[in-house]
Amino acid sequence: MAIASVNPATGETLKTFEPLGREEVEARIGRAHDAFLAHRRTPFADRAARMRRAADLLDADRDDIARTMTAEMGKPLAQARAEAAKCAAAMRFYAEHAEAFLAPEPLPDPAAVKASRAVTRWQPLGVVLAVMPWNFPLWQVVRFAAPALMAGNTGLLKHASNVPQTALYLEELFSRAGFPDGCFQALLIGSAEVEAVLRDPRVAAATLTGSEPAGRSVAAIAGDEIKKTVLELGGSDPYVVMPSADLDAAVATAVTGRTQNNGQSCIAAKRFIVHAEVYDAFAERFTERMRALRVGDPMDEETDIGPLASEQGRTDVEELVADAVGRGALLLCGGERPARPGWFYPPTVVAGITPEMRIAREETFGPVASLYRVDSAEQAVRVANATSFGLGAAAWTRDPAEQELFTAELEAGAVFVNGMVASYPQLPFGGVKRSGYGRELAALGIREFCNAKTVWIG
Repeated sequence: MAIASVNPATGETLKTFEPLGREEVEARIGRAHDAFLAHRRTPFADRAARMRRAADLLDADRDDIARTMTAEMGKPLAQARAEAAKCAAAMRFYAEHAEAFLAPEPLPDPAAVKASRAVTRWQPLGVVLAVMPWNFPLWQVVRFAAPALMAGNTGLLKHASNVPQTALYLEELFSRAGFPDGCFQALLIGSAEVEAVLRDPRVAAATLTGSEPAGRSVAAIAGDEIKKTVLELGGSDPYVVMPSADLDAAVATAVTGRTQNNGQSCIAAKRFIVHAEVYDAFAERFTERMRALRVGDPMDEETDIGPLASEQGRTDVEELVADAVGRGALLLCGGERPARPGWFYPPTVVAGITPEMRIAREETFGPVASLYRVDSAEQAVRVANATSFGLGAAAWTRDPAEQELFTAELEAGAVFVNGMVASYPQLPFGGVKRSGYGRELAALGIREFCNAKTVWIG
């Protein structure tokens, strides 16, 4: 079956690609392994120069690649440009800091282990398979690729099948930047072919950002092969609002947190847990601002919300909302697809959520917000943690004791107080529970695909 780039705003097929055959996949794995044997020995200064060149090229290409992303998966054009800029910044971050992050770490007192010298050395693992999603088609890849290449690894990208042009752009970008042939390659293959790649003995490890079923599959195969994996899976992030919060700021940030990328983000705020003292005011202002967002052509600079990335994605969101309303939830705005071509769904707010509703248990991947009323900070924590996910969490409060409670007790890989959950190159990123394991970004991210080798000298 051909791999197709389809415009979700119109349903039009933009371009099709034939999947790589087994022989070509084998050849690409071989090139990646051969490239690793040489790339791992290159000086950090050489790798950094290439990575900075990639960042410069990406900056120059920003408008073009933004239009490609928007055409392939529907995010508003301004957000696509911002994503490209963020990727260039991450490349420069690792170009500057990789050598220090991976510097040998001597034991201060080697005599304690009966040695004259004892050191931990960080060395690359080899070829890393990256299975990446469509929702941030540049950023999800670059936050793996920049640290991996700077560490001396090489990469094989199995990107989501609806963003093939973005995948091929990334392969070309690293080649244009001067990385040797085979250092970073795109594999235009279907999901069924991932297992054979991961089982190839020349592939050392894998990273996946995507759904829980995809994560389980890759983890099971890698576990059978005893290969390292990092998984960043789904999220149903809580957004707690307490009486002491700056309500105007909390509402404005809530709207952005729920609707950026058309609501299709693992770390988007999804469950809004609001103290009873401010619930009515928050619900009124939040619903008003959600209703006012402009849904339309993602290429239009005035558009706030573009289409969902696929027809099935819209169907999934519709079914979650219909199930909630059918079980007694109150629809405050939205909830009906517009009468227009493309896979659009309006900003939607649903209140009165109860545990038996699917929307309380499953990730809602679209611009749909669920409202919960609570009577205390402790109840807010219980509601927030009543999920199988644990990616990000936000809490709005000026009370130091509540801030300490939320940062200590919310079950998440990241807790943001009085702000929106986001990813930064300087901070580790990842989840707990069924949101995955391992970390991307910061020093932890570059070390995930390195061997922490103990060196003991008598």
